[in-house]
Amino acid sequence: MKQSKFKRLISYYKPHMKLFCADMFFAILGAAVTVVIPLLIRYISHDVVLRESSAALRAILVITALLFALLFIEMYCNYFISYYGHIMGAKMEYRMRNEIFEHYQKLSFSFFDNQKVGQLMSRVTSDLFDISELLHHGPEELTISAIRLIGSLAVLLTINWRLAIIAFFPVPFMIWFAAKYNRKMKSAFVSNRARIGEINATMEDSLSGIRVVKSFANEEIEIKKFREGNARFVQSKKSSYHYMAVYHTVLNAMTMLITISVAGAGAALSVAKLVDLQDLLVFLLYINNFTEPIRKLVFITETFQNGLSGYERFIEMMNISPDIEDARDAVELENVRGEIKFDDVSFRYDEGEAVFEHLTLTVPAGDYVALVGSSGVGKTTLCSLIPRFYDVTEGSISIDGKDIRSLTLKSLRSQIGIVQQDVYLFADTVMNNIRYGKPEASDDEVIEAAKKADAHSFIMSLPEGYNTNIGQRGLKLSGGQKQRLSIARVFLKNPPILIFDEATSALDNESERVVQESLESLAKNRTTFVIAHRLSTIHNAKRILVLAQNGIAEEGTHTELIEKGGIYASLYKAALL
Repeated sequence: MKQSKFKRLISYYKPHMKLFCADMFFAILGAAVTVVIPLLIRYISHDVVLRESSAALRAILVITALLFALLFIEMYCNYFISYYGHIMGAKMEYRMRNEIFEHYQKLSFSFFDNQKVGQLMSRVTSDLFDISELLHHGPEELTISAIRLIGSLAVLLTINWRLAIIAFFPVPFMIWFAAKYNRKMKSAFVSNRARIGEINATMEDSLSGIRVVKSFANEEIEIKKFREGNARFVQSKKSSYHYMAVYHTVLNAMTMLITISVAGAGAALSVAKLVDLQDLLVFLLYINNFTEPIRKLVFITETFQNGLSGYERFIEMMNISPDIEDARDAVELENVRGEIKFDDVSFRYDEGEAVFEHLTLTVPAGDYVALVGSSGVGKTTLCSLIPRFYDVTEGSISIDGKDIRSLTLKSLRSQIGIVQQDVYLFADTVMNNIRYGKPEASDDEVIEAAKKADAHSFIMSLPEGYNTNIGQRGLKLSGGQKQRLSIARVFLKNPPILIFDEATSALDNESERVVQESLESLAKNRTTFVIAHRLSTIHNAKRILVLAQNGIAEEGTHTELIEKGGIYASLYKAALL
C-alpha cells in the first residue's frame, strides 16, 4: 500500500482516538492476561505444591481466586473490544460512506454516462462494511497476536530454550508463506469485488426496468443475464478459495506441526532428564498460547483481504477528479438578466465526433427561443452546456457577459430551471417531489406551483392528496401526471432562465394546451429555451433555431421559416401527415 493511501487510512482513526486508545488498551490487557494465566499455573505446579499442606491450600485458594479475577478481566476486555471496537468501526464506516456519496454528487454527467449504478452502490455498501471490519479488527488483532506470540516465546525460552527453539523454527517459513499467498489472495479478492459489483448492476438495471421486462415477457432473458453474471462471480470465487484453501491448509498444518514437534521433543528431553514433567505440561499450555495467534491470523486473513481490496476500490473512486468544478476564483451569479451568448462553441463527447463546431449564438435577456431539428443534431446537448452539465470543448458560453466557467456551479444552476424529457421523481410524497425545486418553500407555495402546472386537480384526487407517496420513480402516476409534477418544480423554483426539453411531450391535448399557456406565462421576461418535436407548441416563439449537423441551419419565426420552404417547413409538413 502506498504511503499516501496509508496516511489516508490512518486519518479515519483521528476523530475516534480516545475510543481507539481504549480499544487498544483492553486488547493489550486481555492479551497480557492470557500470557499471565499459564505462569500462575506453573507457579502452582512448581512451588505451591511443594509447601506444607495447609500453606499450599491457602496459596492455591488465593491463586485460584486471582485466576478467576483474571478470567473476568479477560471477559470484559473481550466484550469491550468486540462491542466498542465495532462501534468505532461503524463510525469510521459512516464517515467514509458520507465521503464517497458526497464525492458522487460532485462528479459530472460524463462520469455517470460510463458507470453502472449497481457498481457504484456496491462501493458504498459491501466494500465499506469490509473496510470497517479491517479498521476495527486489524490493529487489535495484530496487537493481541504480537503480544501473545512474543510473550509466549519469552516465557517458553525461560522454561526451556531447547523446546522454544523447536517451537519457533517453523515460524519464519510461515511468515514467508503467508506474505506470498496474501498477495495472491488480494488480487483474487479485488476480482471478487468487481464481480459482485456487476451482479448489483445487473440486478438494479433489471428491477428498475421491471415493467419493460414484463411488457416484453423477457423474464427469462433477465434471469439468464443474472445467472451468467452470478456464474462469473462464482468462477472468481473459485480462484480466491483455491488460494485460501492452500493458505489455511499449510499454515494450520504448520501450527499443528509445532505442537507435535514440541510434544515429541519434550517427551524425549524428559526421558533424558533435560526437562521435568511439570515444565513440559506448562510448556504445552504455552504452546497453545503461541500457536493460537498464528492460527487466528490465518482465519482472519479473509477479513484482511476483503478490507484491503475494498479500500483499494474506495481509494480508486475517491481519486477520480470531477471533470467540472468551480474555478478557484469562481464568483456568485447574481442579479441575472438572462442574456446568453455562445461564442465559437464546439463540443464533442470524450473522443467522439463533434456534436457541433464553431457555433455562435446570442440570446437576449427575456428572449423565447425554440430549438428544432432531427434527432441527434445536438438540441439537448446545446442546452446541457448552459448549466455546465458538460463543458465546451472549444469557445465559451457567457451569461450577462460572464463566462459560465468563472461562476460557481451552485449559483449558476440555481438560476436555471430545467424540465427534462426523461422525468425523474423520487420515492416520496407529491409535496416533497414538487418542493425539490425550492426546499424552503411553504406548502402554500407548493400548491400554487402545482396549480400553475395544471397538476392540482389530479393531486387532490389521489388517496392522500399532496401527502400521497408516489413510489419509486413515480410508478403510481401516469406519464402525463409525472411530467406535470416535474413542471411544477420549475414553477416553484421560479428561475430567470428556463430550459424545457420536450416539457409537454407526455401530456394529452387538453393538458398540453393548459400547461403551454402556463409555460408561456412563466416565460414572460425570462430567457427561455424550448426543445420541441411537437412543432405546434412553438408557433408563438419569437425565434426558432433549426439545428442541423453543421450547426444552425435556419433561424426565424414560424411564419418566416414556413415561407422559406427549408428544413423547418419539411419538418412541419411531415408532422401534419
